[in-house]
Amino acid sequence: MKSVVLCGSRRFKPEIREFGEKLKQLGVVVFEPYLHSGQDDWQDLSDDHKKFIALGLTHEHFHKIKLADVVFIYNKDGYSGNSVTMEIGYAVGANKPIYALSADEELCRHVLFRKIIRTPEELIKQL
Repeated sequence: MKSVVLCGSRRFKPEIREFGEKLKQLGVVVFEPYLHSGQDDWQDLSDDHKKFIALGLTHEHFHKIKLADVVFIYNKDGYSGNSVTMEIGYAVGANKPIYALSADEELCRHVLFRKIIRTPEELIKQL
């Protein structure tokens, strides 16, 4: 069974979750990002605790990239963001094939994508 890790900005959280659900329904193992929503208690944490949490989430997602067969960048309208940019770099270093939803607004990211994929069904054909 093939696996996909989804990467994307939390601003697209509902769409990323829906894309992942469709992949799961089609029999794909899906690793999703945590995509926290910035809970109210986040403001109460010390800077050290915020850094510790961010470090853990970053390394957790890097591990998911390592486990997956392919990486899918959910970059609606070409937007990736800082965390996704790091994840793309990690995926390249791990020799993972990278697909994306849209052409990226940044050429240096865009050239790393094998293909633009619009639907879960299209992505499955690449697996």
